[in-house]
Order: sequence, then structure tokens, then C-alpha cells
Amino acid sequence: MDRKTFIKTSCIACTSIGLLSTLIQSCIPVKYVTGNMNTNGILLDIKEFETAKKDFRPYVIVRHDDLQFPICLYRIDDKNYSALLMRCSHQGAELQVSGDMLTCSAHGSEFDKWGKVMQAPASENLRTFPVSLEGGKIFIDLRKKA
Repeated sequence: MDRKTFIKTSCIACTSIGLLSTLIQSCIPVKYVTGNMNTNGILLDIKEFETAKKDFRPYVIVRHDDLQFPICLYRIDDKNYSALLMRCSHQGAELQVSGDMLTCSAHGSEFDKWGKVMQAPASENLRTFPVSLEGGKIFIDLRKKA
């Protein structure tokens, strides 16, 4: 195989793999919730994570008029959740959820579901919020950093 054919074949394969992973991730419907905002934070019903099949979504996106950026709330397990401000720590662009990762379409930074930088150019982790469970409700404390 000559060099030109090899490069062309390799580029097609890489592009196909990237598109396939995007399509697979897009099969998971994103759930947007508002919750009830008070002076301390946002309160959500834990049932927001349930699907019609009675299993659980890996995350929900919390949007509210009082928030400049949405919050991605990951369900780690029955008792543990991770709340991340969807604002890139590099230059402030809104992040997109891609499975267990948050990605910045502006410059390619990536963060894991705990807000840790996985891919530069961002060098600082995302802002996180403490999450607590209270009788079937999830409380995201917006006053503090986790």
C-alpha cells in the first residue's frame, strides 16, 4: 500500500470511530430539569434520574433562570452524586456532556464526571458543588465548593 492510500484509509477509519462513538452517546436521551431554587441551592426529586424502564440515567442537566451556566449532576451510585458547573475553566465556554466526560467545543478541554481536567488546554478543575440526599430529594448546595 502506498503512503497516500494508507493516510487516506487511516483518516477514514479514525473519523468513522469518532462518529460511531458520538452516535452511541447520542442514544442516551439527555434529561433537563429545573428543580426548586432557594437561597442556598437547588432541590430536585431523586426520581428525575429514573427512566421509563425503571433504571437510572447516568446524569441530568440542571438548568434554571437564576444560573448563568447549567449544572451537570452525575449519579455515581445510590448515595453519591457529583454536581459540576458546565463552564470551562479555560476560557469560560459552556461545556457539553458526552457520557462520563464534559467537553469544551471551543478548545477541546475535557473533564471527567468529578470535574478533574483530563485534556488540556484547561489546567484547572471544574467548579463542583456539595450534594446531599434528603428523603427522596437531592440538594445541590450552591453556596460552597465541594
